[in-house]
Amino acid sequence: MRNHGPMAVMEVCTFTAQEDDDAVRAADARFQTDFAYGQPGLLRRTTARGQDHRWCVVTLWATGEDAERAQAAAGGDEAASAFWRLVDPGSIRVERFTLLG
Repeated sequence: MRNHGPMAVMEVCTFTAQEDDDAVRAADARFQTDFAYGQPGLLRRTTARGQDHRWCVVTLWATGEDAERAQAAAGGDEAASAFWRLVDPGSIRVERFTLLG
């Protein structure tokens, strides 16, 4: 029988940094420890760097609602705000995918 309850969600966020890699890495580490892992429903978060200041953050959430609540909470969090100040706002792309089984 298939589970019809809330399904886990993978959130993929890509962006271009406006600062050097070391500044982004430090801000990302602080964002992760001081904000992200305190959010209900966060299962895993990992960050990867590409070329030309491109970055990707993949976050696994217990539910889509958990992801939405965390996104709303980030607006009032100092560590999250410090991280996002290093990012070109026009470059941010966020997609959420429901995990299968």
